[in-house]
Amino acid sequence: MDRLIGYRILIRVHGELAPVWSGVFGHVALRTEPEGTTVIDGELRDQSAVHGLLDTIRDLGLPLVSVEVAAVSMPWTDTGRTAGPPGTGGTALGVAHDEGAP
Repeated sequence: MDRLIGYRILIRVHGELAPVWSGVFGHVALRTEPEGTTVIDGELRDQSAVHGLLDTIRDLGLPLVSVEVAAVSMPWTDTGRTAGPPGTGGTALGVAHDEGAP
């Protein structure tokens, strides 16, 4: 069976955001760092979700420090869903089929 493609993101913004903001960004993990930045870390289902997250960051006026995005393969399980615990990866957010995406 085909593998699915999702996107692993690691975005740093200037300022310290409380963990409650996680839901605003699509249920990704947030952690503050000592130098006054917040790291937004997680997996998103497709490029549209990545762009949506960046749009939200822009709309909130949060200054970007760095952006890292990498395509990741997510194998199908026998139930037709991606492997992983609830609330992570493709199981909770869905993923797009691999159609030659990078």
